[in-house]
Amino acid sequence: MNRVVHFEIHAKDLDKTQKFYESVFGWDIKDTGPQMGNYRLVYTGKDAAGVQGAGINGGITPRQGDGPKGGEPVNAYVCTIEVENIDATLQKIEKAGGTVATDKMDVTGVGILAYRKDPEGNIFGVLQPVQNS
Repeated sequence: MNRVVHFEIHAKDLDKTQKFYESVFGWDIKDTGPQMGNYRLVYTGKDAAGVQGAGINGGITPRQGDGPKGGEPVNAYVCTIEVENIDATLQKIEKAGGTVATDKMDVTGVGILAYRKDPEGNIFGVLQPVQNS
């Protein structure tokens, strides 16, 4: 099966973008240094044994060209991050400099979903799954 194995977040201000994702989602992000174009490796989680690799890992890369403009439709793959408490996460996003792309919405049988933009204008989703009881 062909599955998604890596994502990239494009940014002009790599430090600010790194700080945003670390503060909101607690991701572990490492700068590979100038010899690797200052590419940032992003680790989104650990498995039950504490080994990096749960979820999809990715990177933050220097943006080539102009970033997204306000009011344009989404024209990209959108990664959605599962969260335990969407309201608390939306507050963290706002505090860290993120903005609203869509209001939160109930998705029947799935959970509560919202789309936000990071300080560079990149869109991402946050999802609080339905509690199966």
